[in-house]
Amino acid sequence: MAKGNAFSLVALSLFVLLTANLISVESIGVCYGMIGDNLPSPNDVVRLYQSKGIRAMRIYFPDQATFNALKGTGIDLTLDVPNDVLPSLANDASAAARWVQNNILAHEGVSFKYIVVGNELFGDAANKILPAMSKIWDALCSAGRCNQIQVSTAVSFSVVKNTYPPSSGEFSESFMFPIVNFLKNTGNPLMVSIYPYFSYAHNQAKISLDYALFKSPGPVFTDGQYQYQNLFDAMVDSVYSALEKAGANSALEKAGSILALEKARSNRVRVIPVESGWPRSGGVGASLVNAQTYNQNLIKHVRNGTPKRPGNLETYIFAMFNENKKKGDEVERNFGLFNPDLSPAYPLNFN
Repeated sequence: MAKGNAFSLVALSLFVLLTANLISVESIGVCYGMIGDNLPSPNDVVRLYQSKGIRAMRIYFPDQATFNALKGTGIDLTLDVPNDVLPSLANDASAAARWVQNNILAHEGVSFKYIVVGNELFGDAANKILPAMSKIWDALCSAGRCNQIQVSTAVSFSVVKNTYPPSSGEFSESFMFPIVNFLKNTGNPLMVSIYPYFSYAHNQAKISLDYALFKSPGPVFTDGQYQYQNLFDAMVDSVYSALEKAGANSALEKAGSILALEKARSNRVRVIPVESGWPRSGGVGASLVNAQTYNQNLIKHVRNGTPKRPGNLETYIFAMFNENKKKGDEVERNFGLFNPDLSPAYPLNFN
């Protein structure tokens, strides 16, 4: 009987692991930014997602027209809580409950997957992330939805320091440590903007274009047991190293059995590159050819994960369209995969 139970437990663990991999095999979403005055309607945009086989979308604020267009499509939606809303939610649980009611529960038929509480915040504003995130989580759980919708925040890659080699990565901002603890205790992921483009553009003397574009013919460097052939993997794994140093994920690589591995997996904080992309104009190395090369290689690459965390890596490409009213440098307005008339900026296969 003991042998039978042991066998059943191992079989169950294998089933859980395999099922988790099957569920998460669809690894690419696309961010749908709307800071423009020449963009197509949400109905047309959603039809474009469907026609291209893009199964996940991120939007940066609640938008009724987009919610209506998404109903019944099965497209997974990542919805941001805008930065300017966080202070009111951080200080008032009832305000968080109302936000969840008005922007999530009221929209039956929309496949909400993640709520992103704040985008790339720093300084005093970043101290609002955790209280707002925890109140949104509590509101979801009270509504019986925290087993269906996850909660996170999107952080800039610059919250990690000592990123070379990746094993040296650690968080540079004190606000990250309680956030990591919350994510670990609730089973939620950490979302990070991962842009090899900006690392390359700001450090061309040390970073080759081929390394940034997934075009290096072989490993560029070795870090312990891991070999790195592209910058994206090195950036993501430096985030995982920072998480380990912050007290998350440390047991994963030490697990000595299938059951121990499954327990370690259940307690880890998953990293989701919630923005990654390459501009088609407006800056050094920005071109249609390089944008197409990076994004197509990214789509093909993330199904394999990184050296430190092999397996499917859920990733979101930025962005569906150029945003001609976006503030900042010219390059910030030129990440679009498609033109306003819905034609592709360059060929891209999402399958």
